[in-house]
Amino acid sequence: MAGREFLESIERNFLNTVKILKENSQGYTISDDLAHQIMMVNSTYTVRFGVRLRDRVYTFTGYRSVHSDHFEPAKGGIRYDMDVNQAEVEALATLMTYKCALVEVPFGGSKGGLQIDPKIWTSDELERITRRFTQELAKRDLIHPSQNVPAPDVGTGAREMAWMADEYRRLNPTDLNAWACVTGKPVNKGGITGRAEATGRGVKYALTAFFSKPEDVRKTGLSPGLRGKKIIVQGLGNVGYHAALCLSQEDGALITHVLERGGAIVNHAGIDITALKQHISDSGAIKGFTGYIESGSEVMEEEADILIPAAMELVIDKNNAARIKAPLIIEAANGPVSAEADEILNENGKIIIPDLYANAGGVTVSYFEWIKNLSRIRLGRLQRRAQENQISAIIEGVEQLVNKKFSLEFKEGIIKGASELDLVRSGLEDTMKGTYDVISEVWNREKDVRDLRTAAMMVAIKRVAQSYSSLGI
Repeated sequence: MAGREFLESIERNFLNTVKILKENSQGYTISDDLAHQIMMVNSTYTVRFGVRLRDRVYTFTGYRSVHSDHFEPAKGGIRYDMDVNQAEVEALATLMTYKCALVEVPFGGSKGGLQIDPKIWTSDELERITRRFTQELAKRDLIHPSQNVPAPDVGTGAREMAWMADEYRRLNPTDLNAWACVTGKPVNKGGITGRAEATGRGVKYALTAFFSKPEDVRKTGLSPGLRGKKIIVQGLGNVGYHAALCLSQEDGALITHVLERGGAIVNHAGIDITALKQHISDSGAIKGFTGYIESGSEVMEEEADILIPAAMELVIDKNNAARIKAPLIIEAANGPVSAEADEILNENGKIIIPDLYANAGGVTVSYFEWIKNLSRIRLGRLQRRAQENQISAIIEGVEQLVNKKFSLEFKEGIIKGASELDLVRSGLEDTMKGTYDVISEVWNREKDVRDLRTAAMMVAIKRVAQSYSSLGI
């Protein structure tokens, strides 16, 4: 079962990291019993509920797992997919704990899923199913602003989060913070600008941070900078699309291969990501776009500078790892590289920017949304005009000093207070850069830390352990 292999991969990485922490990390140690407590999933709730649809009762199976509540609320997405299972949900909850600790977001790790193919149900039917699932979660406080806060994942989005938030609010009409029970909502329902792009943009910021470290870039054999780098993207869903869009439009990288269900697009001069996404939206498939080839996962094995697996877990395993040519891999998806593949890639000199860091943009901006909901004020509302007035005053002072006027176009461009989107992107960039600085420092300092994954896990485990210790555990 893929979910079990995924969970075992995470636990294997955890145990390897704990061993290094105990033996060689500048005197820092962690006891076996505390390590065991951190590694184990605290609880998993399985629910089966019926919904009357199409003149019969359909029974659905759902899960919500809490890996750690050293910080509350616990945080993690809910996915709708027929392959959802308990082991997969527990693996994702576990990864979420380390992810939040690494980027210093004060949440515990949680995850949920519903065994369903969302494509076979109408919007009205999906809404009824989602609301019933929400009712079941609410019975156990597995959706609650201060206990457990879901978010979108595979097969869900802002629409499903709005349904869940509204159902929770209906069940708790006097809860002033009801809209903070989920994140990833539409902006007009308490969401935050920039949440949809957050995970993909976080991947872009992660790569920018990596390329800002010459000593790290040298380990890949790549030249400095992202401009002109050839990139393979596996999966053009929400994460893959925004990562590809940001890297191509803002950094001058070339997206040369895009792998999706039903084939791939290849264009060594660079794929127009906006046009490709529109084609998929219009036609429902990748086929028919310029550069289309009938191909599968072997496209990931093509020549490129960077490989971005941005779809599902375990797409790189022991069977194909040795054939990966890209010197730099960034895990935009959760768990795309198995533990066995990780060893093969490291032995072959590949550098992997791990998921618990690279994929953390979504939960970082979810944190901003949660804070916005609790404060009930839009980011930037209090200070935007004050900033504009300050900048305007500075410009006027300079004009008087030099006895010359700036052009109107220049003034309009520079006299602009920070919008909510500006603040979200700034906070996300700062988080990703600051976090990579810490990971890189550990990677280059600790002689037994051979890869970025171990370095990131060391930072995360230390922080979780210190949190438990401060609670007297």
